[in-house]
Parts: sequence; C-alpha cells; structure tokens
Amino acid sequence: MYKNLLEKIDSKNAKIGIIGQGYVGLPLSCQLAKQGFSVTGFEIDESKVKMINSGKSYIDDISSKNLKELLGTRRISADSNFKNLSKMDVLIICVPTPLRKSKDPDVSYILESAKCVKETLKKGQLIVLESTTYPGTTEELVLPMLEETGLVVGKDFFLAFSPERIDPSNKKFDMRNTPKVVGGICAKCTDLAAKVYSSFTEVHKVSSTQVAEMVKLLENTFRAVNIALVNEVALMCDKLNLNVWEIIDAASTKPFGFMPFYPGPGIGGHCIPLDPHYLSWKLKTINFYSRFIDLAGDLNAKMPSYVVSKLQDTLNVKSKVLKNSKILILGIAYKKDVSDARESPAIDIINILIEKMANVFYYDIHVPAIKSCGCGKNLTSLNNLNNLSRFDVVVIVTDHSDVDYKKVLKNAKIIIDTRNVFKNIKSNKVIRI
Repeated sequence: MYKNLLEKIDSKNAKIGIIGQGYVGLPLSCQLAKQGFSVTGFEIDESKVKMINSGKSYIDDISSKNLKELLGTRRISADSNFKNLSKMDVLIICVPTPLRKSKDPDVSYILESAKCVKETLKKGQLIVLESTTYPGTTEELVLPMLEETGLVVGKDFFLAFSPERIDPSNKKFDMRNTPKVVGGICAKCTDLAAKVYSSFTEVHKVSSTQVAEMVKLLENTFRAVNIALVNEVALMCDKLNLNVWEIIDAASTKPFGFMPFYPGPGIGGHCIPLDPHYLSWKLKTINFYSRFIDLAGDLNAKMPSYVVSKLQDTLNVKSKVLKNSKILILGIAYKKDVSDARESPAIDIINILIEKMANVFYYDIHVPAIKSCGCGKNLTSLNNLNNLSRFDVVVIVTDHSDVDYKKVLKNAKIIIDTRNVFKNIKSNKVIRI
C-alpha cells in the first residue's frame, strides 16, 4: 500500500480530495492542481461548488481568471457528493474550527469530516488534517473513528497532520515559499504527507501529529501574546502622552533581540483570536493554567472598548456627546485588503457604538454587508466617501489600500487612526491610539 501510494504521488497520478473549500481549502486545491495533480474540492455549500465549477472565485487570493485556467486543464473541480471521497487517493481536511460561546473548542466540523471519510475509507488512502486544533485531536479523535472500519493505520491507510499557514493578501509569502510542517501517526504516514506537500514547497518533518498540532498553536499564541503586549504599551503611552508608533519604529532599528509588533483596534480572523484558546482549553484538562494566554486574550478583547472610549473623549473635548453622533467606520474586514470579516474588531466597535446610541455607518468595498448583533439587522457599506464632513468622527479600523486617505484627511472633521495611516501627518484632527 505504502509503495504504491508513494509512486502515485511521485508521478502526480494520485487523485487528491480537499474537504472544505474556504480560505484554506480552495487555495490549496489550486496549488496542487498547478503541480499536475487531479484535485476535487469537496464542499457542503452548493453555491460554492457551482461557483468553483463555473470559474468564479470567492477567495481574495484566487482570481477567477486563474481558476478558469485551471478548470480548462481539467485538473480541478468541486463536488458536494461526499460518497465520491472513495475515489480519492489523498484526502486533506481543511474545515473551520471555531470556538463555542464558552471559549471551548468546537471540533464538530472535524468530526463530521472524519465521519464522511470513515464511511468511504478504502485501503491505500492518505488522510491529512490541516484544521487548527488542540494537541491530540488527530490521534485521539480522528484515528479511532477511522480504525472502527477494521483498517489499520500505517498498513491499510495513512494519517497525518499538517497545520495550514495561510496568510491572506500577503504579497511576500504564499504557499510556495512558506514551509509546511508535517507529523504522521507513523513514519510512513509522515513520508507520504511530506511527499504531497513537497510538490510545491519545503517540508519540515516532526515526530508526531501532536507536535505538528502544537506548532500551529505556538505560532499563533506567539503573535497573540506579543500583540497584547504592544497593545498594553499603547495604553501606557496614551497615559504618558507618548507616540507608541514612533517608539516601535525606534526600537525596530535594533538588529537583534527585538521583533516589531503593532497595536490596533483588536485582533480578528480565523486564527489569532481563536487558536490560543484551543491550547488554553487543552492545558486546563491537565490542570495547567496558561496565564499568559488568558491575559493576552483579555487585553486584546478590550481594545475595541478602548477605541470607543478614545472616540468618546475626543467628542467631549469638542463639547459633543456620543449619543446621536454620526460615526463612520472605515474598514470592516479583520485585515488589510481582504474581504473576511470573521472576528473583526470593527464589528465589536460598531456594536458598542450602537449600544451607546450613536448613528453608525461604514465604508468597505471588500465587505458590502455585515450582520450587527448590536442592532439585529444587516448594515451595508456606503457606496463612496463623498460628503465626509457630515460625520462627527471617522474611525480607521482597517487600512485598505484602495481608500483615498488624502481625501479622508482633507474632508473629515475628526479622525481616530488605529492603524497609523497618517504616520507622517501632523494635524489636530488626527487622533492616534
């Protein structure tokens, strides 16, 4: 089984199925198709299946033109019939792993995917989990389900974990120059998974699935903790009347022992706000309490409230109150130049403002509509940035590249700049965090 599958992967004759066609799954499908593999993207959302098969991309980093070109080679397609998983030689699971309201891990999508794989599992298949999760998930949850078929891992089928490392809109690093970490249940599992990923990037093998799972959590916890630190420094500098951005720039001139992180209105996306909680939850099951992780989570979660308090203080100086003030939020996506608003601090800011009875508007051509918990209805983006003077305050939450910031600076009455857009501008109307 092992040698046969290794030869199939090596010759690009292996059929690869990617379960989940979101921000991780679709780019991976396209990358593997570019390498010459026959790739099928499995997705429960019929609308996404239709879009992929008609060459319409809904992911920022995949253009419809490139998707159509791949469709023309007949190396990529999408399918909602999960019975066809049995036709694949390699299956890679790229499904969401959100948090419950209790901040506990929600691995239901992983379990549902594993169930589908179990129902179609055949000898000679390789299964790789990419979804971010706590150490032990692959071996303790997925493996027992698959072995209920009577097939034996390392002999009849192969199982590994390789954490996704997608960074949407990053122009410098993509799948081709970002190494993949791979850990298998056994050495053969690791080798087979490594062979798949080595078709397009460098691979770093680790000793187990648990190590590979922990790698992802360390990467994102490192970022969450350091962002929390610099957010707290920003709060300190506010009290000391110092420019935190200037301080970070100066510290960054040190060529060793310092890595710059930047403050902001809070953290968003599908990774950094969520992944550390997976590690924290796992540690609590063995009576270990991760104080750094919990503290970082609290600090980062409080930043939207800080932005609103800064806005409120600014209005007060102008002898105005927040109630009934017209506030424009500039940028809703969690990150610059993407259309993903998951866990975006902009949503939290909007909800707080609505609770305080402000009149809230937003502009973001990447995110045409959002559901606001604060008002229970959809909000839609303004069509343009004309007549900015009608707003009492403009808050830059996400610094998209396509915004005319010169126009914003010229016409806005007051600007709360949470992203240091106006770094070199000295103006009484610009308030930085």
